[in-house]
Amino acid sequence: MKPNFWQTKNFISLFLYPLTLITFSINFLKKLNIKRNFKIKTICIGNLSAGGTGKTSLAVELNELLKDKFKTVFIKKRYINQKDEYNLLKKRGKIISSNSRIDALKAAEKNFDLAILDDGLQQKNIKYDLKIVCINSYEGFGNNFLLPAGPLRENSSELKNYDIVFLNGFKKNQKIKKKIKKINKNLKIFDSIYEPTNFKEYNIKNKFLFFCGIGNPHEFENTLKKFKFKIKEKFIFPDHYSISDEIIDNIKDKANKNKLKIITTEKDFLRLAKKQQKDINYLKVKLKIQNINKLKKFLKSKI
Repeated sequence: MKPNFWQTKNFISLFLYPLTLITFSINFLKKLNIKRNFKIKTICIGNLSAGGTGKTSLAVELNELLKDKFKTVFIKKRYINQKDEYNLLKKRGKIISSNSRIDALKAAEKNFDLAILDDGLQQKNIKYDLKIVCINSYEGFGNNFLLPAGPLRENSSELKNYDIVFLNGFKKNQKIKKKIKKINKNLKIFDSIYEPTNFKEYNIKNKFLFFCGIGNPHEFENTLKKFKFKIKEKFIFPDHYSISDEIIDNIKDKANKNKLKIITTEKDFLRLAKKQQKDINYLKVKLKIQNINKLKKFLKSKI
């Protein structure tokens, strides 16, 4: 979960502000690297802010749009705590995961036409054909401070170097759009919302308990509420949290005592052990992109 002080300029964020020089310096040094070209076409989907912004969901949607034209592959840098995202991508297409994105791209060149990278905008030694930034429409840039005083992995001014912005979430944030255009008037901005695809499997007359350990848990809760799920209990954990048997048993006991159905995200479900998954359902969602034809036209001109 993201700290609340990231959203405003307050005593804690101002106290930590001098430490942002470390993040700034690291980013500056990264820019000195020589960019490497690859034979394969590349789309990198990243974010400026730490935490969940919809990168993986967007990677899946772009793959659906482009897989008939190109032989596509997902590239996901290997992190021990991100097996959930790896498993989600693996269900949707081919994937290459490595400790090095450069090594993954070398491998991808041999058999594929187009690589879709889930994260990697802050890796400055790779020349990407298309650079996409995902922003959570509810949180935006927070207090606009770099880590650790704020949520930004790099300055929002870096938007001048990117091609597309996706504002993901239910909130229509015109303030963020104006700020983005002020930084880079040529950036294409698209809105998208999370839409359940297995909604008909649920009886919304039931009462529900939900749990999740994702970057933006409020988006999952907003989705459930938007589609009229009656939420009576919730358990929220840090992003990529590994839930113990004891916690799962506690969740199931609470649900049984209060006659609640248990629901979670697909990412959280895939993170559970097989025995933990019993009596737990997940809401499968897709990122519904607004003005999809405009996006297709843009992608055709760039890729």
